[in-house]
Amino acid sequence: MGKRISEKNNFYYLTAALVVLLVSSSLEQVLKIGFLDLVLQGVTVLNFVVCLVSLRFDKHWYRFLLLIAICWGLVSITKVIFPLRQIDTLILVLMFTFFLGTFKSIARQILFTGSIDTNKVVGSLALFLLLGLMWAIAYLLILEFSADSFTGMVQLPWGENFSNAAYFSFVTLTTLGYGDISPTSPVAQVIVYLEAIAGVFYMAIVVASLVGASQTNQEKNDG
Repeated sequence: MGKRISEKNNFYYLTAALVVLLVSSSLEQVLKIGFLDLVLQGVTVLNFVVCLVSLRFDKHWYRFLLLIAICWGLVSITKVIFPLRQIDTLILVLMFTFFLGTFKSIARQILFTGSIDTNKVVGSLALFLLLGLMWAIAYLLILEFSADSFTGMVQLPWGENFSNAAYFSFVTLTTLGYGDISPTSPVAQVIVYLEAIAGVFYMAIVVASLVGASQTNQEKNDG
């Protein structure tokens, strides 16, 4: 019987769910397009559930995230009944909002607070993955409104384009910059370099937070 999700291990489950979402988006080469959309929606639901269970200890954000998840579910059902392209935009906005709320909730629990443990270290990885996912969704939203905003990435339903957007996002976040996908519109260019700045800044914040927490633990032990 597996361990129950608690405040001591919640970020392990959350990080694993985010990794599964990223991996599932790369299955476009082996899955049919329609089936890939179903897989991504199913994995997204799994992520919402794991996030909600993992962050239920933060009551304020839990209620907000639950509301967003319910709205996302209703909109997704609506799209099945009325397959309008515009509904994709609303789905992406709700996903971005949910992941942003998840990011804030995790940050409240692990950055510059309490003692450091392996769960918090894993939580810092979850924050990094969420940064990449949020920017990937932002790129998909840009494509919804401007099809020629990127070279190497065309306007498609978000499920078919999620893998490319996530790839470009994490390449930018880690400042690798391969160049196979690049922004062409001014708005896209601004969002891209803001992500690169956020990636560098995040590394500095996390290192400072972990070092500060470690020093605090050491001082308590010495005292």
